[in-house]
Amino acid sequence: MNQTIAEKLRADARIAQAKKLLESAAAEYRDQICEIRPPNPHLVAEYKSMLDRLAVARGGAPYFPFIGSGLGNGPFVELADGSVKLDFIVGIGVHGMGHSHPAMLASTVDAAMEDTIMQGNLQQNAPSLTMAERLIELGNRHGAQLAHCLLSTSGAMANENSLKIAFHNRFPASRVICIDNCFAGRSLALAQLTDRPAYRTGLPKTLDVDFIPMFHPADPKGTTAGALSTLKKLLERHPGEYACLWLELVAGEGGYYPGTPEYFEGLCKICHEHKVLIIFDEVQTFTRLSQPYAFQHFGLDKYADIVTIGKITQVCATLYREELKPKGPILSQTFTGATASILAGLAVLNELESKRCFGNDGWNMERASFFKSRMEKLAQQYPTKISGPYGEGMMMAFQAGSGDGEQAKKAIFDLYEAGLMGFVAGSNPTRIRFLPSPAVVTKEHLSLACDIIEEVICKR
Repeated sequence: MNQTIAEKLRADARIAQAKKLLESAAAEYRDQICEIRPPNPHLVAEYKSMLDRLAVARGGAPYFPFIGSGLGNGPFVELADGSVKLDFIVGIGVHGMGHSHPAMLASTVDAAMEDTIMQGNLQQNAPSLTMAERLIELGNRHGAQLAHCLLSTSGAMANENSLKIAFHNRFPASRVICIDNCFAGRSLALAQLTDRPAYRTGLPKTLDVDFIPMFHPADPKGTTAGALSTLKKLLERHPGEYACLWLELVAGEGGYYPGTPEYFEGLCKICHEHKVLIIFDEVQTFTRLSQPYAFQHFGLDKYADIVTIGKITQVCATLYREELKPKGPILSQTFTGATASILAGLAVLNELESKRCFGNDGWNMERASFFKSRMEKLAQQYPTKISGPYGEGMMMAFQAGSGDGEQAKKAIFDLYEAGLMGFVAGSNPTRIRFLPSPAVVTKEHLSLACDIIEEVICKR
């Protein structure tokens, strides 16, 4: 009598039995994907045809000649030509539990039992509430005062909403301050924030954006002082015109440069003194450092005015303080997120916490330390071939040779052919980055990746 009909359906023993049968069948085949292997010669021709057709359909070839078979096992993924790769880029940080994880299967089955495929502005089911409250609770564990969470379907939409909140609250302020080499997204507005002129080719100017120097470990005091000085000059030059400071706490697309607490604290303090809001863009950093949020990792909780997340949670979000709640209907969207995405995101958060990924001695930092140690040894042994590692936590990178862009791209594809998937980051120098799945990647997987790097980059 105290249950809805839907709750009774979800509790039906047949549903649980169906999940067990599906997982049993999936495991039987998933477990066969446990090592890197070359293509099946009998599938190569058809695979080439599929790639050619894909290039026509999408208007250009994909970055990698990659079409998945639809099955994998943790960090290993099978392609439609029967080959298996060690996937250390996972859709640029999207698949936090790797490929074909049992919890993803279970959450997708649960989603299939829901009445709608998408949650939205007018109709949301209970998982939307659960996700929003979960993200707020995670964000406020160490003193932040985030009161609201708006779910959305993409990191770009989450970032657009953060700008709306900032401009609305600080009207008529209309300028934004960003850090050199930052990446915010590819919408018309976010292309202005993104420090990549090529990404703005042929696009109209939509925002006034000014840039300040990013912290650099080669000159920590100098770059910190330079950034603070530049910030002060901008605030003096355009008094009252800045709505927000946009911060990536680890520059993702820009080359995996983490800042320091001192660097960020100085910037944030000055901005708050001038009534400039702080936006932490955590679309890539979320759950990859010592704490769920990177602003917690750097001890910046009191400066968290607006925070955006995405990628690993499958559904994206914008979190913000109570006093920033808009006074007009500027935040809305038809889609909050796919039902399967929301439930999968909750499963990811559960898995990350159950695996003790967080904490200074948690699994994230432990594996980061292991990778760092292995890569430092390679850099010492082959100083002209490799340098690094760089990054922070489970955001890992290294440099091949001089860091020339073409050299880095060649290294990426050489690694791909050898079975290891990474991606480029930054320019002058260009680095090779990894975003291994936090919930499933082990030291053994990291060791295998380092072995491949040594064979492909260092010994050739």
